[in-house]
Amino acid sequence: MTHILITAAGSHGDIAPYTGVGARLRAAGHEVALATHDSYAPLVRAAGLEFRRLPADPRTRRADPADAAEQARPPAPGGTRALMRQATAFIKELGGGIADAARDDTGLLLLSATTAPLGHHLAEARGIPSLELPLVPAAPTGDFAPVVSGGRSLGRWGNRAAGRLSLRVIDRLYADAAREMRARLGLPPATPRTVRRRAEAAGRPVLYGFSEVLVPRPTDWRTGLDVVGNWWPWHAPDDRLPPVVEDFLAAGPPPVFIGFGSMAGGEGERLSALAAAALRRAKVRGILQSGWAGLTARHTSADADLLTIGEVPHALLFPRMSAVVHHCGAGTAAAGVRAGVPTVPVPVTADQPFWAARLAALGVATAPIPFKDLSTDHAVARLAHAITQATAAPARRDHATTAAHRLATEDGAGEVLKAVERLAA
Repeated sequence: MTHILITAAGSHGDIAPYTGVGARLRAAGHEVALATHDSYAPLVRAAGLEFRRLPADPRTRRADPADAAEQARPPAPGGTRALMRQATAFIKELGGGIADAARDDTGLLLLSATTAPLGHHLAEARGIPSLELPLVPAAPTGDFAPVVSGGRSLGRWGNRAAGRLSLRVIDRLYADAAREMRARLGLPPATPRTVRRRAEAAGRPVLYGFSEVLVPRPTDWRTGLDVVGNWWPWHAPDDRLPPVVEDFLAAGPPPVFIGFGSMAGGEGERLSALAAAALRRAKVRGILQSGWAGLTARHTSADADLLTIGEVPHALLFPRMSAVVHHCGAGTAAAGVRAGVPTVPVPVTADQPFWAARLAALGVATAPIPFKDLSTDHAVARLAHAITQATAAPARRDHATTAAHRLATEDGAGEVLKAVERLAA
């Protein structure tokens, strides 16, 4: 038995997959704690894991709806510097919490992409092994450009150069936090770039939690960078959809899901009205998931063909849909593929355009609709047309079914367990 500490920070989609990993490790006899923000304590404890607190909770940091809406949009020209300052402040606050999360008996650190650049210093100070578990491809490759660049290829040389540049930007974001953390832990000075290069030179293993169905392992990655399949959020084996959802599903044909996860905070009224209008125009029923945007049928005219829900496991809900409309976060994009239903991608920022392009290339999604385009005069017509394309094209559903069958053969959490047991040995 190993005492394992998982650290993960960010939004719901950045945390939930690690509950599935943790539960799998716990079932194999390991003691597992998950350090994350207070908002996700119920999620962690429900999975049978010990909760440890990390500061900088995005839910409380974005309490102002105006701030949340602004941060959800892609950076405007000249706005990158402000976003860098916000990210640096978030990371500095996070650093102290990660240092406090480890206990004397911690024998292994499992690190998300957000926490890895800090967790490596902790592992060095404590003399314990660590394993990176990112949810998106991060190592430079000629096969595609960095995921935050929007999905456009720059050619093999350009893709690799952009990938190296993106790592240097990340190093810069973590520089202040790393300096403070190393001083606190009694370590000699070392820049994030130095620590990262040491790990690369040592061939340290990295397990990527996405499927080769969407992103085949790059041909030029070094040995030790492995794509193992998705880690699915934990939910109880006896979980069921709420009765109100079951009643709604039984009352008519499969509806279309619309949700934007942790994106678009403060835009609930506008987006709810737009979604309702697009669903009516497409002549389909719909389920709105409130999310951070606060989508709700209260902002629309009374409509028996529209239901608002809160947090519901996508694994239970998505297979019952005729299509899913969402922001294309890594986890939500994979959940749609797993369910075997077509997707209408509405990417907002960060890695979302990358996943939207991957879904479209796989044939399981319509052409992406950038979130900013939902503010145009033709937004209702465009969204309605995409919904019609998603629900009425048999070929797209066939592609989704085939992709779902391929995902069903993968066991991402099982691969993490194998790696943990190799490290423990």
